[in-house]
Amino acid sequence: MHRRARVGLLAGLLLLTACGTESAAVTNHSRPSITEITPRPLGPTPFTTVHPDPTPAPPRPTCSAAGVSISVGPVDAALGHRAVVVKLTNCRSTPISVDGYPDIAVLSADRRAMNVTITRGTSYMAIDPGPAKLLLRKGESALAAISWSNTVEAGADKASGTYVAVARTKGEHPTVWPVDTDLGTTAKLSLTAWCRTFPT
Repeated sequence: MHRRARVGLLAGLLLLTACGTESAAVTNHSRPSITEITPRPLGPTPFTTVHPDPTPAPPRPTCSAAGVSISVGPVDAALGHRAVVVKLTNCRSTPISVDGYPDIAVLSADRRAMNVTITRGTSYMAIDPGPAKLLLRKGESALAAISWSNTVEAGADKASGTYVAVARTKGEHPTVWPVDTDLGTTAKLSLTAWCRTFPT
């Protein structure tokens, strides 16, 4: 695995921040000639406002019924490959166990599950430590990485998700987090197991 890609992914652990919403304004002023200057009623200056589609906001941190809080970091990119780091924290007073791989799904803008192939193992962006049982005390965390490629093949349809649903394990209620998954035409994701730190 490319060392620079791994370093960028690990740096994403420190950047688990929310996305904002942007808007842009464009103002047109016409300059009349001296002979055209006449008093005009007071009022706002004519302008045009452009409102781009807002970026979905991450959910507020919550402690689930299972005693976990899940967040997803920003997308890290390298040579057409992408990855995000998932962080699970024990938010209750008693220890919890984490074992194996998180349960994930890619959702469209209307939060419908997309047809995506998910494989477990090492990718260009992250080394899979393999499944291991972890005991997390209150405030302790486990990490996992979701990786994909935006490769585009001729004649195939592109796939792009807006959200990722993540749960500690299958059967638990997931946390839905906004993630732009530009899957290209591959429609494939790679997933690492939960770990305390990523192998290097």
